[in-house]
Amino acid sequence: MSDWPELLGAAEDVAPRLLGAVLRLGEVAVRLTEVEAYAGTADPGSHASRGPTLRTRIMFGPAGSLYCYLSYGMHVCANVVVGEEGTAAAVLLRAGEVVAGHEVVAGRRPGVAPRDQARGPALLCRTLGIGLAHGGGDLRRGPVTLETGEPPARYERGPRTGLRLAPDRPWRFWLPGEPSVSAYRRHPKAVAEPGTTRF
Repeated sequence: MSDWPELLGAAEDVAPRLLGAVLRLGEVAVRLTEVEAYAGTADPGSHASRGPTLRTRIMFGPAGSLYCYLSYGMHVCANVVVGEEGTAAAVLLRAGEVVAGHEVVAGRRPGVAPRDQARGPALLCRTLGIGLAHGGGDLRRGPVTLETGEPPARYERGPRTGLRLAPDRPWRFWLPGEPSVSAYRRHPKAVAEPGTTRF
C-alpha cells in the first residue's frame, strides 16, 4: 500500500486528510465528516498500545487495511490503518453523511433522520453494513472501499471522545458546520497525561 501516499505519515497528520473521503460498501456510500487518530504503541488510548494481539494484529499491517472491532461487546466500529507497516497507527471513522444508497439505508435505519444515520462510529458501520468479517480487508480492492480526494480546506480539532487514557490529545477532527458530526463526551474516569492541557 506504499503507493497510497495520503495514508502514510503519523496518524494525527493523516486523519484530517480523510475528511471528505467516501467509504462505500455495496450500494451505500458515506462521506466522512469526523475521524479520530490513534498512534499505536506510542498511544495509551490505542488498542495496540501493548503490542500485537489476536485482536489488533491487523493494525500492524499495511496502510489501507480495515481494522474492525466490537465496542461494548456489541457495536462494530471501523478504522483505516495508516502509516508505515508495523506502527499500528489507525484512524477511527467516527461519522459521516450518506451520499448514495439512501433507500437501502432507510430500510436498515427506518425513521432515522439523515443527520443521525451515520452519526457515531457504530452507527456509521450499521448504516454501511460493515461487520467484523470485513476486518482485514484491503480498502482499494473491497468489498469495503475508500475513495480519497483533496484534503479539506478547513477542519476543526479537539480531544478524542470517551477515552479513559490519553483523553486530551487533540486528535479528533471534523468538518465544521456538518450536522452529522457527533457530540464530544469526556470519559468520567479520564486520566490526563503529564504535560497535556485539558480542552
